[in-house]
Amino acid sequence: MNNTLSNQNLTAVTYANMAIPQVKRILTLQDRNSFSPTYGSFHRRYWLDKTDDFPDALPQFGVLTLALVYKHNFPNNPYYQNPKILDWAIAGMDFWTTIQHNDGTFDEFYPFERGWAGPTAFTTYAIAEAYKILKEFIPDNLSEKILNACFKAACSIGNRKEAGGILANHHAIAALAIWKTYEIFNEPILISAFEKTWETFLKYHDSDEGWSLEYDGVDPGYLSATVSFLAKIYQTNKSPEIFEVINKSVNFCSYFVYPNNFYAGSIGSRNTLHFYPHGFEILSKEIPIAGSISERMLTGLGEGKLVPPEIMADRYVFYRVPEFLQSYLDYKPKDINLPLLPFERKSFKKYFVKSSIYSEKISDHYIIANLSKGGVIKLFQSDNGELILNDCGIIGKLSNGQVTTSQWIGENYQKNIHADGWEVSGKMKFIPSNKYFTPFKTIIFRIILLTLGWNTNLAHIIKGTIRNLLMLKAKDAPIHFHRHCKIDETKIVLTDQVQLIGKVSCTKLSIGDEFFVRYVPQSRYFQSQELQIAAIELPKSQLNDLNMGKKIIIKREVSLNALNPVKISFKTLLKIT
Repeated sequence: MNNTLSNQNLTAVTYANMAIPQVKRILTLQDRNSFSPTYGSFHRRYWLDKTDDFPDALPQFGVLTLALVYKHNFPNNPYYQNPKILDWAIAGMDFWTTIQHNDGTFDEFYPFERGWAGPTAFTTYAIAEAYKILKEFIPDNLSEKILNACFKAACSIGNRKEAGGILANHHAIAALAIWKTYEIFNEPILISAFEKTWETFLKYHDSDEGWSLEYDGVDPGYLSATVSFLAKIYQTNKSPEIFEVINKSVNFCSYFVYPNNFYAGSIGSRNTLHFYPHGFEILSKEIPIAGSISERMLTGLGEGKLVPPEIMADRYVFYRVPEFLQSYLDYKPKDINLPLLPFERKSFKKYFVKSSIYSEKISDHYIIANLSKGGVIKLFQSDNGELILNDCGIIGKLSNGQVTTSQWIGENYQKNIHADGWEVSGKMKFIPSNKYFTPFKTIIFRIILLTLGWNTNLAHIIKGTIRNLLMLKAKDAPIHFHRHCKIDETKIVLTDQVQLIGKVSCTKLSIGDEFFVRYVPQSRYFQSQELQIAAIELPKSQLNDLNMGKKIIIKREVSLNALNPVKISFKTLLKIT
């Protein structure tokens, strides 16, 4: 057993075990040929496959993984103090500097994107952190080049903001990138940029309930990322204000830790399943419930849940591996008497008014629902972790091919809380993300980028337009829905009503099951709990009645019989009124 391992609880090894095997994948994605003009690039589709026509900066986040495995003797780490790893890490930093735009920004999804948080803030943090780890080995001329690029990027981050939509975790990573650069330079202009970015982040953080805005609602997966980014700042900036934001956020996150050791998912505005553990490990002593969360999620990680790196897309594995390595380094053995997580507590009922999140523990069952998202609901049996109900709402297909759903953050939804449950109603939404590139569209798009992308402001307008088209703008569909959930000690009764209110016809409609409709690159990963549930598809006869303008009522009763908790009875009634 090495010295690093002997000083930590063996459970922390799970972090290293998840991360170290992925280093060979990261190295495979890197151009390691020192004679190549793209030496150091991690964007394999660009430097090898030739299927992408620009260098994506985001994969350069991989340098942080190489810096960490070179510096620290993790369990089963064959890369420790290997000179080739050092060379490749430095080459990655060098390549990053060569693809920076004059305004300090970088590209991620397409050329001349000039992205703010994604390619610029994320990679600036990674490069600055890797530089601090390896600076004694970096030649002076290259060191100056890397530092100049970091400074330029940090200033650019501080002077701009997100293009289209509000993603609080992006503001958090922007603050982290500037702070880490400030630690290197100690320049007043950077501390000013940090404070400006922090103040902007606070506009999107709800200090009462503890969540931060992700587009149009709460997303616990990205909230865990926000906790991680802010905790990394807090390690060297002991601001009481930062601590209070983290503390409130951690407590809110606790409601999305599930008895089956999964986390978040379709309850959130962006459907993300991932959990960033590093911030919870950093603050597990100061915020005890953070330790409860991290221990439970560490168990889930060991079971292959929480989107383990091996199932992540190449572009996002670069984030996850260093997150786990840092979590291993900052892991602290936990107290025996950790605070109980919400699903472990005695019976309670809580409604977060601003976020419209409903949580209840009743008859050894845990319920979580998002009323703002049309009443997406999950039901678990607490003692054995069984997922009983995982209902993402209503989804249907019209005769013209359009897809419509109740699973959207609806500003005009009517929501009511009752003594024995809740209800939500409104118009279903057309899904906006079912759009695809064709060769012709690709050519036109590239012409626009080549013509306008040289201008930073125009590039941001293009980015905002794309976000609105794919992610944000969902028009009302001429279909009305109403979902009512009644809860008592013996059963949950979930009643859905659907009625067409316009000149449309529906060719297929189903209720329940796990499904995702919003375009979010870091979502839609398979999870084993999907195998335990199924949708209720409207039979043809009822579909015909629906198309004739009649109201369809689907009623389900879920027994909460504590004497026989595994054999849950479902009763489905399809009635025409």
